[in-house]
Amino acid sequence: MGDDRKVSDAARALGRLGAAQGGKARAAKLTAEERREIAQEAAAARWGKAVGPALPTATHGSPDRPLRLGGVEIPCYVLNDQRRVLSQRGLQTGVGFSQGGGKLGARRLAYFLASLEKKGLDLKGLSARAAEPIVFVPSHGGQPALGYEATILPDVCRAVLEARRHELLHPQQQHIAEQAEILLGALADVGIIALIDEVTGYQDQRAHDALARILEKYIIKELQPYVKTFPPDFYKQIYRLHGWDYPPLHNRHNSNLGKLTNDLVYDRLAPGVRDELHRLTPRRPSGRLKDKLFQRLTPDYGHLKLREHMGALVMAMKMSDTWEPFMNTINRLLPKHPRIEDRSGQRNLQLPPPA
Repeated sequence: MGDDRKVSDAARALGRLGAAQGGKARAAKLTAEERREIAQEAAAARWGKAVGPALPTATHGSPDRPLRLGGVEIPCYVLNDQRRVLSQRGLQTGVGFSQGGGKLGARRLAYFLASLEKKGLDLKGLSARAAEPIVFVPSHGGQPALGYEATILPDVCRAVLEARRHELLHPQQQHIAEQAEILLGALADVGIIALIDEVTGYQDQRAHDALARILEKYIIKELQPYVKTFPPDFYKQIYRLHGWDYPPLHNRHNSNLGKLTNDLVYDRLAPGVRDELHRLTPRRPSGRLKDKLFQRLTPDYGHLKLREHMGALVMAMKMSDTWEPFMNTINRLLPKHPRIEDRSGQRNLQLPPPA
């Protein structure tokens, strides 16, 4: 038993020695850039094990739902800091690089761009961006992944085409330029951010966030003191354009005024404002609102926007002779925003994307 243990210890020692010598020999053959690549990948693995939760995490996206563009598929994600990223390997494959082993490994794009810079092509820092991929935790968990901000894709495509124009590509790299041309053409009609938001489903969350920001700016939950807000001209012009007799001030009630006010003012002020104001404002047993809707507009923003809106309405009214021309003008200048609640009371968050 003692002899066997000595043999095992000796074998392990020889194995460690051989591995160390082999590692040194391999390291001696590596360039400085290759050694840096290996160190960065090892660091990424350590970061993921040591402080995984501190890494950016993908909240949307899945390898099963890649970005399909120009006949290629690239896994894409939205991180918890709202950055849109493309997987490193997916991007490289999409542009036309093989994913075999060899000295270039997973950093083929970075080496390729660096080589173009060495040939004198000004890439405006693109190779540096490619050399520092984002380390993030995929939405499905597991080991940290590497990716690039999605806006790098059109920049890479333009760089490749510029290299072809200056005849800086080898014959075996011409297919990369052809692929870049296809991808850039596919991106011409729609932005990469919008594409990723659609693929990952983040557009729904984006709509939630956009609506929340709008309502926060316009609406305050606490009831504000009543201050006369709607100018008398607003009502006078409604009566004039309809050809109605304008009644005395104490007898101005008209059952149509509430509907017209919703239509002309609150439906056109900002997305979701009408629904939220109605939700927050209690009603009397008769069904009428207990308070004025504008009493829940923020004084520093909502009321200012309301006054601007009312000024534009009254101006358009005064420039019109009858109701129909006025509505044609106002529908063009101040179109209605999509309703946020449907008839069943469910939230419908299909808001237009932010400009």
